[in-house]
Amino acid sequence: MKIALIGYGKMGKAIEEIATAQGDEVVLKISSSGKNLFSIKNIQQAEIAIEFTKPESAVENIKMCLDANVPVVCGTTGWLKQFDEIKDYCNQKKGTFLYASNFSVGVNLFFALNKYLASLMSEHAEYNVSIEEVHHTQKKDAPSGTAITLAEQILEKIKIKTSWVNNETDKQSELGIISKRTGEVPGIHTIKYNSPTDVIEITHSALNRKGFASGALLAAKFIVDKKGIFTMQDVLGL
Repeated sequence: MKIALIGYGKMGKAIEEIATAQGDEVVLKISSSGKNLFSIKNIQQAEIAIEFTKPESAVENIKMCLDANVPVVCGTTGWLKQFDEIKDYCNQKKGTFLYASNFSVGVNLFFALNKYLASLMSEHAEYNVSIEEVHHTQKKDAPSGTAITLAEQILEKIKIKTSWVNNETDKQSELGIISKRTGEVPGIHTIKYNSPTDVIEITHSALNRKGFASGALLAAKFIVDKKGIFTMQDVLGL
């Protein structure tokens, strides 16, 4: 598989390492200092593009890949207010697009567990749910895309919660997300249900970036010969 890496930071380099080890070829690397290489002609050298950049550049990067008729996997978070715009653009171009807030197989299984637990807890109003997420200090967005996905899953199931906020809250209708930034933590997400008598917690802790990188490559292999809009749930059959 010939890969274009749109974004060559820590994630891009982790993807390159795993891709090379499994016999794939990185034919294009777009770093912040090499944006002049980012053209339709250059993207078309690849069979698949994997985009990990910044929220402010993600939408135009995705559109460029779709213009080149190259399937694109995107892991950049913080731009989802324009998600419908990208869906429409992908359909208009008859292209291929996959977005995930987190590509880790373990996190996506955690998403499934979160939904199931929230459905169980929906009948037990004595439990108040909250989310805590911890990431490295270089992470730009807060809350994380993963935390927002977890929150939206909970809001679907627990109707007493009508919105999430990025702070602790005493309002019964609000789901509090506490975001912490410290050291080099790849990512820790905890869902906590507190009652007057006990506490239920589920936690996912990433040990390194390899899980995210291998998941992004798994997604790339899944969509490389397909058309349409996909998620990691499609990749994993969840």
